Amino acid sequence: MLPPRHRLGAALVIALTVGLVTACAAEAPPSPAPTETVAETPSAPAPEPAATPTVSAGVDEDPTCETLIGEDVVADFESIGWSSQAESFYLGELELPHGLQCVWADFGGPAGDHLQIFGWAPITDEEAAGAQTALIAQGWIREASDEGVYITEPKETTIAVDDEGYGMTYLFAAGWVKLADTKQGLLLIEWPTA
Repeated sequence: MLPPRHRLGAALVIALTVGLVTACAAEAPPSPAPTETVAETPSAPAPEPAATPTVSAGVDEDPTCETLIGEDVVADFESIGWSSQAESFYLGELELPHGLQCVWADFGGPAGDHLQIFGWAPITDEEAAGAQTALIAQGWIREASDEGVYITEPKETTIAVDDEGYGMTYLFAAGWVKLADTKQGLLLIEWPTA
């Protein structure tokens, strides 16, 4: 089991994100005045444009600390001098080798309890069932929902909580598990994107 870590509440992240959302939109440029043209019949058909492949992050790609959460959140963190450190994803004592856990903080500044944790890993049904059973045996709280199964650390050991009183929380769904330092922090994880 990883030792409890001090966490910065999701309120900071939400406040920073709201700042970006409320930015004013630029005014659209005026459309050009219509001009009259005479169309000529082409002597040869115009070539069709080649299709440009699009790239979208999906389960087949590996997440990074910058793609695990939204671009706006990354920009907000970087604007206050935070950077990320990638770590192995642990679920209790079980290491999920294809997972990623990211700690965002000001690593160059003085030591403190201001940080955010986000993680994602693929997981089998058997691993998920075993991990949930082990966490519940340690006093973690299980809640089923439409999104999946939430497993949250007990309030007695929680250092930082979100607006609803939840500390470190895992969200289990079909084939994957997410982790954040608060339940509300799980909303910032955008992986996988496809």
